[in-house]
Amino acid sequence: MTKLSAAADLRTHLITLLEGGSAHITFADAVKGFPTEHAGIRPEGSPHSAWELLEHLRIAQADIVLFSVGKDYVERKWPDDYWPSSPAPANRREWEASIESVNKDLARFIEMLKDETRDLFEPFPWGDGQTLLREALLIADHNSYHLGQLMLIRRMLE
Repeated sequence: MTKLSAAADLRTHLITLLEGGSAHITFADAVKGFPTEHAGIRPEGSPHSAWELLEHLRIAQADIVLFSVGKDYVERKWPDDYWPSSPAPANRREWEASIESVNKDLARFIEMLKDETRDLFEPFPWGDGQTLLREALLIADHNSYHLGQLMLIRRMLE
């Protein structure tokens, strides 16, 4: 296997990981048909509602995408800027807009991975050693963790 072939294979594996499936639920399946009237409920024992998890996932992923682009990136304040101010969406449209935003940002990041001019292993000129590979793995890890939480909350509310 050549170095170019290995890099192409790695990109393909990363995209598959980010899109979900295999050992992880897909984002689409996790949010499909979620009863938005229950989105603001924190089940007993849960520190978060489904809305808080969805918004946190959206905010964090958008932040990682912006960081990976590098242009005009402004660091957010942890944890305040990474969680919504309300446990519930204002309405169904806000829930759906958050889902659309997650999908749009993930598609944008996947386009970066497909761009063979972007070296997966080269540290960004900004930051402190982060690479496109590291950010891809961070999104996959973070999203799968919170999608698991979302599914648990969904089951607790059923």
